[in-house]
Amino acid sequence: MALLNLVRYKNLIIIVLMQCLLRYGLLIPVLHYYGVSPELSHIKFGLLVLATVLLAASGYVINNYFDVSIDRINRPYNVVVGRQIPRRTALLLHVILTITGVFIGLFLAYITRKENYALMFIVIPGLLWYYSTTLKKQVLVGNLTIALLTALVPFVVVSIEFATLARVHGEAILHSEACSTAWFWTTGFAFFAFISTIMRELIKDMEDIEGDKEAGCHTLPVEMGIDYSRTVVIILTIASVTALWIILFMVPRLYDSYLTWGYFFVFLTIPYILLAYKIFKARTRRQFHLASNLSKIIMLMGILFILVARTFFV
Repeated sequence: MALLNLVRYKNLIIIVLMQCLLRYGLLIPVLHYYGVSPELSHIKFGLLVLATVLLAASGYVINNYFDVSIDRINRPYNVVVGRQIPRRTALLLHVILTITGVFIGLFLAYITRKENYALMFIVIPGLLWYYSTTLKKQVLVGNLTIALLTALVPFVVVSIEFATLARVHGEAILHSEACSTAWFWTTGFAFFAFISTIMRELIKDMEDIEGDKEAGCHTLPVEMGIDYSRTVVIILTIASVTALWIILFMVPRLYDSYLTWGYFFVFLTIPYILLAYKIFKARTRRQFHLASNLSKIIMLMGILFILVARTFFV
């Protein structure tokens, strides 16, 4: 169990769920809707998911490795590195996860003939290391870094599929309606993941303000205060709900679906309102922790909307 907590297995499950639902719940139905057969094999897609999970896990391990002093203040009963798992073991695990993830990523880049994939799989581990040592201690920079990496998770699924399709059908497939539709939906989910991650990271910063102060971290709550950070999160919450309903009215497929109306209201709008209320009332670390868990549930609900979107193409 200590190893699972070290790699933050719940977050890894969400990553796998997002990529699998996006491919099998949306991308493939979209391709079939426009008469296009997917070319990326299940095995190659599995390798993509594995590479993503391995690199994410390595990032969590190295983050826990460098956060020991902070965690001893913020969550003393949940410290894994140095207590349940030796520091050297954690560092070795990080190296193994990183090398394996990069190797699989380079293999995928080779078979899809996409050099930028190779660069991406090399840069990401370095960025995660730099985040753990430096970026996370700077105002908003660390939050934006994690949010961008989270948004990259759905993008890479569609990108590698159309890279494979382009090798079979030529560059014309990249200008097809199937491609534009797939990218439209993927961009929506990626933007949702980006905003949701920023909100959750800010809530976690408010939750961990004591340890961050001791460690000399310059997070938004440390620099601007809890009240200012609380206001930012509430504004992002209101903006997210507003954006959801604007998109609903602008996209005919969504507007004509009673299922979408119900889903947006019950599984997204109400939780967002509840989150704003909890953030407004939160004063203790435990209250911020509960708000952080609720933000994770909202992200999960956003991912599961893929199952509703799928009905538009079957």
